[in-house]
Amino acid sequence: MTVNSYPGPETIHRRVLDNGVTVLVYENMSSDTVALEGLVWAGAGLETPDRAGLANFAAGMLMRGTQARTFEEIFETLESIGAGVSFGASRHTAGFSAHSLAEDIDLVLDIVVESLCRPTFPPEHVERLRGQIVTGLHMRANDTRRMAGLAFHELLYGEHPYGRSLSGYLDTVPPIDRDELAGFHTHHYGPRNMIVGLVGALPAETALRKLDAAFGRWRNDGQRVAGLAPDAPRPTATVRRHVVMPEKQQADLVLGLPGPRRSAPDYLDASLMNTILGVFGMMGRIGQSVREEQGLAYYASSRLEGGLGPGPWSASAGVAPDKVEQAIESIRAEIRRIQDEPVTPQELADSQAYRTGSLPLSLETNSGLVDIITDMELYDLGLDYLHNYSGLINAITPERIQAVARKYLSADELAIAVSGPVETL
Repeated sequence: MTVNSYPGPETIHRRVLDNGVTVLVYENMSSDTVALEGLVWAGAGLETPDRAGLANFAAGMLMRGTQARTFEEIFETLESIGAGVSFGASRHTAGFSAHSLAEDIDLVLDIVVESLCRPTFPPEHVERLRGQIVTGLHMRANDTRRMAGLAFHELLYGEHPYGRSLSGYLDTVPPIDRDELAGFHTHHYGPRNMIVGLVGALPAETALRKLDAAFGRWRNDGQRVAGLAPDAPRPTATVRRHVVMPEKQQADLVLGLPGPRRSAPDYLDASLMNTILGVFGMMGRIGQSVREEQGLAYYASSRLEGGLGPGPWSASAGVAPDKVEQAIESIRAEIRRIQDEPVTPQELADSQAYRTGSLPLSLETNSGLVDIITDMELYDLGLDYLHNYSGLINAITPERIQAVARKYLSADELAIAVSGPVETL
């Protein structure tokens, strides 16, 4: 797929339905399949701390039974046509994704709409799913990498909504009852500002009619939509937490601080800076120093979350317990270097080529296409975003990389979480 053939204003069909749902359709006749994706504003930011995990629990219940089909009937139907549908929740939204043959889209839409709009929350399935979630929380408590990530978010964000686990905790999930799940759905699931995308082997007008018929009649006059999460304060010094797991042989560490929202004007600069620092090649400069040159870590990389709120920039590594402090100082050294020294033109060009060259790969499938198109709407990037993307990336200079490194990173004012067998504080 070339730049000129990327989805854009001339080929993405966008329509706002009477009830406030925005639908986006892109024809792709390269295979006889379709991919569907959508979101409603019913994420974890609507929870109270004592019910952490409620949004995730509610989203997991949507396909456990509806007014028209039982749990078994839903999955037998999907299995019989080789289709897939799933629901999940994130910080701000709950969403669904689906894939099927184009000829089966009506049946898939029917199941999606039933699950989204008319779930019944059968009590036996509430208990079954609760058991699965609790089992997952016990497994998390035995996983050094996941516990380091959990401790990092709690330490960095504190009482901010981003400081709570999306899955919840062993003292918050068990008390959630069936009425609370149903009530969360009643109060927060609805068409207001909903986004739905469809990509695949359907004529655009046909697809738009089907989406209007499926979602256009949904109403919830009492729907409550929360605003976006507030900014999160940066640490003013180094703060640390260690989760002691004495039976483990490996330690995992996560360090970082709040990063920019996806809507920030310099987000792509920050994203490319992170590519250089901890992604490109063998996990960027951090991977090269910590893993390849010093042999300190089993893995070492960094990531920038972006999104609707102040998601973190973080670096993480898995190390032998006696190498924790050395790995932390090595990562700090790379933070200082990218702040103090402009990246070389060649290093920048290589990372730009990696980013622009990766884009076509993400557009090879209908699922990849619908994911990007719905993100373009969610983050208000414009329907011409894919056409402009390479130019935006290639316009970034070493000076801009250094500027965002100085703005968003710190080697001294950050949160550091470690999990493993030895207390390192």
